[in-house]
Amino acid sequence: MGRTLFDKVWNKHVLHGNEGEPQLLYIDLHLIHEVTSPQAFEGLRIQNRSLRRPDLTFATLDHNVPTIDIFNIKDEIANKQITTLQKNAKDFGVHIFDMGSDEQGIVHMVGPETGLTQPGKTIVCGDSHTATHGAFGAIAFGIGTSEVEHVFATQTLWQTKPKNLKIEINGKLPTGVYAKDIILYLINQYGVDFGTGYALEFTGETIKSLSMEARMTICNMAIEAGAKYDMMQPDKTTFEYVKGRPYATNFDQSIDWWQTLYSDEDAYFDKVIELDVSNLEPQVTWGTNPEMGVNFSSPFPEIKDSNDERAYNYMGLKPGQKAEDIELGYVFLGSCTNARLSDLVEASHIVKGNKVHPNITAIVVPGSRTVKKEAEALGLDVIFKEAGFEWREPGCSMCLGMNPDQVPEGVHCASTSNRNFEGRQGKGARTHLVSPAMAAAAAINGKFVDVRKVVV
Repeated sequence: MGRTLFDKVWNKHVLHGNEGEPQLLYIDLHLIHEVTSPQAFEGLRIQNRSLRRPDLTFATLDHNVPTIDIFNIKDEIANKQITTLQKNAKDFGVHIFDMGSDEQGIVHMVGPETGLTQPGKTIVCGDSHTATHGAFGAIAFGIGTSEVEHVFATQTLWQTKPKNLKIEINGKLPTGVYAKDIILYLINQYGVDFGTGYALEFTGETIKSLSMEARMTICNMAIEAGAKYDMMQPDKTTFEYVKGRPYATNFDQSIDWWQTLYSDEDAYFDKVIELDVSNLEPQVTWGTNPEMGVNFSSPFPEIKDSNDERAYNYMGLKPGQKAEDIELGYVFLGSCTNARLSDLVEASHIVKGNKVHPNITAIVVPGSRTVKKEAEALGLDVIFKEAGFEWREPGCSMCLGMNPDQVPEGVHCASTSNRNFEGRQGKGARTHLVSPAMAAAAAINGKFVDVRKVVV
């Protein structure tokens, strides 16, 4: 029987153990940030251990960084975490993409942009959205602080191989519908746990037609479907993206192997999901997890359990209402899901020549300094600022309430991020997950509108 893409990469990295039992995997790349690494570094010091592979460990600052005055960190805990990572990187010989540096940004943006993220690698990070890198045909997953220390000390990690789930997506996306809508729809239809215990492989003609940036958007949110791992077959689009990037110096030596990274025709999948996106609508979440979403034209569902009731109470909404009925106060364009150059370009097309609605506070946070500089070279900053958006420095920003960028209590925010949990964007904040185009249109109109009628 043939092997899946996941099987091929997994098996190549097994150092010890039998299938069905925990297996020891070699880790090719360890990405770290300021929040989940301090205790792990301290563990090395206490045990008098060295960092096994500092050359395979790369750090960036993202979760806590301010996006207005980046060197004015007023929160004591945030400042402590940032300065601790800077010291740990120096003490242990780790390359850090430091505050204000040309490469600094959200960890899941920095990896691909620098060429560190490559097909066939095992990649870990103390962050749940590490599955983003699976878009390159890598096995990438988030780990806890104790696991971070284990990788620090050994460059290995114990994992139990999951089952395989194929998600085959075909059809041409309608105008005004995007990769973000695909993953939100899948989670809405199949739930926040349909990927639990599986490695997802996204495949099909739709996936093949997507840019790398769109592919990363889908893989970024696999964790919201309960999956720890997801992958896409690396192809010409992947190779062209990686080639020439600073850390992709092994390109010529590796591409022959990368081209073997696909699921064999007779590979066995434990489960298969099929989706035709030809008639897919823009998606909007109404509740407090990504499963609680609807097509733009659909009313919010009836209450079926206590979770729905709690969500409606928290969000200040009712069954039968529609997305256009939501009284928005904030719009956030950013996060590791949708703060890449193509996301900002798409949003700018809608914003150009218009003004942000008087009731809306709208901010744009490029996901990395690379994206910020590229966007400014195209004049996107001018477009957004002239419309009334705030143009910020890179970082995780309003994706999570761990820095100064927070949504006020009780206010509804159209957000291009990945989670709409209670308090995710600040105490009492009400988050609605949408595509960048939907968020941009909402900023101009002061409410959600059908972006299919806006995009030309």
